[in-house]
Amino acid sequence: MSATELAWFKSSYSGSQGDSCVEVAVTEEAIHVRDSKDVARPGLAIGRDGWTQFVRFASEN
Repeated sequence: MSATELAWFKSSYSGSQGDSCVEVAVTEEAIHVRDSKDVARPGLAIGRDGWTQFVRFASEN
């Protein structure tokens, strides 16, 4: 699936001023992350297990 076909949404952790926005799209295989200010730049795809570990780590720190 290409980046343009994904259903992107703004992360709840993005700044409310619109100056530091992270967008996320979820598929069965992975969580996709990109900078909303530079959508032409390739995003990052993380497997669901890796994403779960990242969120757990981030919420503990």
